[in-house]
Amino acid sequence: MGIIQELLAGTELPRMVKIHQNFKVTEVQDIPSVIRQEFAKAGIGEQIKDGMDIAVAVGSRGLDRLPELVRLTVAEIRQRGGRPFVVPAMGSHGGATAAGQASVLANLGVTEESVGCQVCSSMEVVEVGKIGNGLAVHMDKYAYEADGIVIINRVKPHTAYRGPCESGLAKMLTIGLGKQKGAETCHMYGFKHMAEHVLAMAQVKLACCKVLFAIGTVENAYDKISTLVAVPAEKIMEADQQLLLEAKAKMPRILFDELDVLVVDRIGKEISGDGMDPNITGRYPTPYASGGPDVNKLVVLDLTEATNGNACGVGVGDYTTRKLFNKIDFDYTYANCITNTTPAPARLPLVMADDREALLAAVKTCNARDLSKVRLVRIKDTLHLGEILISEALLPAAMANPAIEVRGEPAAMIFDEAGNLLG
Repeated sequence: MGIIQELLAGTELPRMVKIHQNFKVTEVQDIPSVIRQEFAKAGIGEQIKDGMDIAVAVGSRGLDRLPELVRLTVAEIRQRGGRPFVVPAMGSHGGATAAGQASVLANLGVTEESVGCQVCSSMEVVEVGKIGNGLAVHMDKYAYEADGIVIINRVKPHTAYRGPCESGLAKMLTIGLGKQKGAETCHMYGFKHMAEHVLAMAQVKLACCKVLFAIGTVENAYDKISTLVAVPAEKIMEADQQLLLEAKAKMPRILFDELDVLVVDRIGKEISGDGMDPNITGRYPTPYASGGPDVNKLVVLDLTEATNGNACGVGVGDYTTRKLFNKIDFDYTYANCITNTTPAPARLPLVMADDREALLAAVKTCNARDLSKVRLVRIKDTLHLGEILISEALLPAAMANPAIEVRGEPAAMIFDEAGNLLG
């Protein structure tokens, strides 16, 4: 028996119970009809003229029904005589390479075949101006040279700063379409100044680039589209702020305020810019944002396939696994951190042999007075919070909460021969 096994000997894992967290939600069912209605509004579809080359900006997040949104937008543009093409609008993601960014889109289901138009991926940018403090403003070269730009993005709270515009339309303009160079410049003075930089740089682009309109979504607590709107360029900043307030009100959460251990099965860039949303886990990479549960120990078990080895976010965890470590593409991961000047998301927690060892270590070190009553929650990822698993110690609180439905009996955690959690 090795030293780690000796240290963890005698530690027991709690029995777990499946529950369902119920959130009040609305959902847009007929996406094609809403897209048609939005394009028919004044100031939207009428801006597209015959023969115009239209850049459709698409980011790296796993938006609900993203391929469909892009495909329908492309079709509406083409119906009006425009010549649409997709540009990746994702700053330094995809390893800050043109091929990497095209691959990110493909992993999200956005390909030339699925959306019906060319994907033009390049890291070339054009400097289009400066903001008051002298920082340059950069724009994707393909988008800059197009006759018009259309943005598609979800609006939600940011993971590392607070401001009137966070992760949404203005940020897509500033950082997404700024590519690596623009993202690096926007982050130049750290997240302390991100709110002002995002606003100022977006305003420069709206003033001097051919932005026609934006298509914004807000998702409900189960990550389904609940709001879908198109807004003309002159109303993008106002709409972004209004949609952010709506997104914050609709955001899901773990319905327990204090946890001894939180287990996240997987993280990935398509889930959150930080791999797992700090607004859900309560663990932030900077001091400029806060919220979420008080978690003593955080365990991260694996990476998603779609993240392509980008392990940003693992750094706020306390324990992870060798299988996750072996999947890390350090170039992809570090490119993000160097660009945004924040190393914390990529720092390594303790790397344990397998899932079982990581969980045992987290329980043993969670500082609970009675480890037989450890308060542990396990989630698939921060996008899926409807059905989760809780330890027996949380059952009384769950049964007392009308928003929680208990859907099973306490059962021991099951592991395969390699020590990986099953179920």
